[in-house]
Formats: sequence, C-alpha cells, structure tokens
Amino acid sequence: MNELVGALDQGTTSTRFIVFDAEGKAVASAQQEHRQIFPRPGWVEHDPVEIWERSKAVVGSALATAGLNAMDLAGVGITNQRETVVVWERSTGAPVANAIVWQDTRTAAICMGLAGDEGPDRLRAKTGLPLATYFSGPKLRWLLDSDPTLRRRSESGELAAGTIDSWLAWNLTGGMHVTDPTNASRTMLMDLETREWDEGLCSLMGVPSALLPEIAPSAGINAPITEGPLAGARLGAILGDQQAALFGQGCFEPGMAKNTYGTGCFLLTNTGGTPVPSSRGLLTTVGYQVEGDPATYALEGSVAVAGALVQWLRDNLGLIGDAAEIESLAASVADTGDVYLVPAFSGLFAPHWRPDARGVLVGLTRYTTKAHIALAALQATAFQTAELVEAMEGDSGTAVSELRVDGGMTANRLLMQLQADLLGVPVLLPPVAETTALGAASAAGLAAGLFSSTAELAGRWRETARYSPSMEGGRRQEMMARWRQAVERSLGWADPGS
Repeated sequence: MNELVGALDQGTTSTRFIVFDAEGKAVASAQQEHRQIFPRPGWVEHDPVEIWERSKAVVGSALATAGLNAMDLAGVGITNQRETVVVWERSTGAPVANAIVWQDTRTAAICMGLAGDEGPDRLRAKTGLPLATYFSGPKLRWLLDSDPTLRRRSESGELAAGTIDSWLAWNLTGGMHVTDPTNASRTMLMDLETREWDEGLCSLMGVPSALLPEIAPSAGINAPITEGPLAGARLGAILGDQQAALFGQGCFEPGMAKNTYGTGCFLLTNTGGTPVPSSRGLLTTVGYQVEGDPATYALEGSVAVAGALVQWLRDNLGLIGDAAEIESLAASVADTGDVYLVPAFSGLFAPHWRPDARGVLVGLTRYTTKAHIALAALQATAFQTAELVEAMEGDSGTAVSELRVDGGMTANRLLMQLQADLLGVPVLLPPVAETTALGAASAAGLAAGLFSSTAELAGRWRETARYSPSMEGGRRQEMMARWRQAVERSLGWADPGS
C-alpha cells in the first residue's frame, strides 16, 4: 500500500496542499493566498472560482516539487474554512455569486428576525448553536432573498449549495455533492442528534433542502477524484478545519482540548459520544465521525479575530512590516502600560455573542508606544482564549489540565508564554504546527486502511515544546478583570440590524 496521504487545506486567506508520510512528516507542500473581497463594511466575500484554481495550482506544485503524482497517494482529505457558503449551477458548475465568508455580518437582521421573542438560543437545543451571523444557514437565506430568480431556481433543483468542502469535492469528483457532519453541524440546518438535514429547520431558515449535499462520515467517503492534478487518487475524508485540528492533535478522549491560532482562534474539547449543551456561550458541535463508528461531539469556543489582528496592525496601521516582527516589538516592553485592545471588528463571538460590539483600544496615554499596542494585541488573543477555557470548564464540569496548540501563531513564543500564564496550565506544541492539514490527511489514511484506528493515531502524537505558567495567580486575576472592563467598553457601538 502507498504510505503517503494528501491534505487539501482551504483556509480563510490561503489554500495549501501538503503530502504527509505515515509518521506524520510533511514531505511536500505548496501554498497560495487568495483575494479578500470587502464590498461594504462588515461584508466579506471570496471568489469560488479563484479558490478552485488556487487549489489545483498548489496540488500541482507540491506534487511536482516532490516528484510525485496522484497515484502515489493512499488517499486525500479536504479540510476547509467552515461556515463560508457557495451556491452554484448543477448543469455548469458555475457559481451564481461570490462565496459569503464566515466573518461576514450582513445576516444580522435575518438572525434577529429568526430569534424573535425567544431570543438567539431559539434553535440551540436542536442545532447546538445560537442564531448568529457566523453560521451558514442565514447566509444561504440572504443569497436566496437577494434575487428572486435564485430562490426559484433553488426550489426547482437547478442549483446546489454547500460550504467550501462541498464546492471542492464537487469540482474534484466531477459532480459529487457531499459534506460531512462537522461542516453540516455549522449550518443551523442539521439536527445534531440524527446528523441529518432537518426539514423544519430548512423551512424556518427559508433554505430548500434540495440545495444541500449528502452528509457522509468524516473519514470514509471513498470517492474517485477525476478532475485536476489529483485525478486518479481517492477522496477519503472531509473535516471542517477546527475539527481536523482536533483530529490531528490526537484528542480522541473526552476532556482533551486543543486550540488553533489562525485568522481566528478556535478551542475545542472532546465530549465523547453525547452532545453537551452549553449555558456559557459555547457551541455544541460534531467533532468527527469515522465510518462505522458513532459520532464524537465537541464543545467549541470561537474567537473571530486572532492572527487577523496582527495582519491589521501590519496592513491597516503599518505598525509592523511583517507579521513575524510583532514578537520582538512586543517583547521590547515589560507590559502594555495598562493598554488593552479588544479586536471586535465583526462583533464578539464566544462566549459573548455580541454583534453590536466593535473594536476598542483603551488606556492610551502619551506614554503609549507602538510596542505597547503590539503587546496588547498578543495579549488580546491570550485573553480571549482564557475566557473560552473558563466557559468550557464550567459547561463540562472538567478542568483543562493542558492545552494542545497549533496554527501559525504558535511560532510566536511570547504569545505561547502569555497563554500559559493566563491559563495557569501548560501549553503543548506538537512537531507539526499545521495539524489542521495533518488531521485531514490522517482521516484519509484511516479511511484508506493505512492506519488501523484512532488509538494508533493517538499513539503517534508527540510533544515538541512545552510552555509552563510562571505568572503569580493574583496578577493573572487582575489582568483578566482589566480585560473584562475593556470588553464592556466595546459593547453597544454598532446597530446589529443595520
């Protein structure tokens, strides 16, 4: 059997393809960015055709660099930015509009209307989610409402819709319309218990179920790839990016937690075979499902802006010339000088769920320099994660004893130490920082029989770095209290219905 597996990792700002060997070592990789389209304040779009073209390009580049072809791969997994939606024509495969990205807030009025007198938790019992602009269903509703022709065509079966995984799978396989429970659980259209599209939810949301893909196990899709440079390989797995990272971090036992530091920040804890409802603003979601096994569920806390804040300091304010510069700049000061930065650019996600919040920078004095702002930006990511851990421990009744971390921001050692200090528990890094891609590849390898079980995959996980907390507990509490004051000042600025 071939002992190489591939992962097509389609993220918010870029697409990459990575080939891993059976030990989880990357042997080939290529990556390309794609455009971020901002038609209006709060609107964020991507060009689906550009994403597909970038996907083919990075696959071809990675395979060529390593002297490989599609037949050398035991399987391929897709992992993707979740909640971003595409609608396309079944006959031509052409998208009818740009993709609406998970960060987009244009559906605020729709969400408020759906919430009605019952409030944003109206659908939480069935979906595990609050009514929020984050999720896919309201985005599909907006697209269909924006053009009566699209609604008519969706009802007649002319159109297909899905998250980015479905769009890529359709193009790779020449027309297979499929998703998995991790992505489907983010639409507000799937019943969390049955893991099937719910006609009542679809009707309420105004999204015809005929638009939607088949829901298949995360690991075990086993479909032939017929298009592009991967033609001849098999699509074995689909996982939303954060669930893929949970899989790649070997968090297969209840209570194990991981946090991914990317454009946003996403903390997931495995809760086993039963969905655990949240009363603290977290999301109940599907963690993964291996073919033939029951689904595994997770609690998730989602932060909208983490790495994107560093990009903002670079691109919008010009405080740094390169994202990597923020660590040395922030480390040049002992503290922030009592400056706090709340990056509520698109409102606040978990545990607050406040679409009316907007970013604030508080505590400025003549003493403040760009170094203090840089440190406040790094602390903002650590503070938001600490809030999520606190909520997760309250919902699950279990203390987090360690946090496994991944994503591009883990290269920032100052941030990782800040995180350990604010959590009061060790922060652990694996050898492969990009465990999102590793998780998708591992799931594809499991589906192909390259690996025997999730237990085998768990045994392969290794720790390559550990950050232990060194901050005194009283100082930690003081800083968290000050952060909460800053968050309060971000609330109520925007009209979520506008």
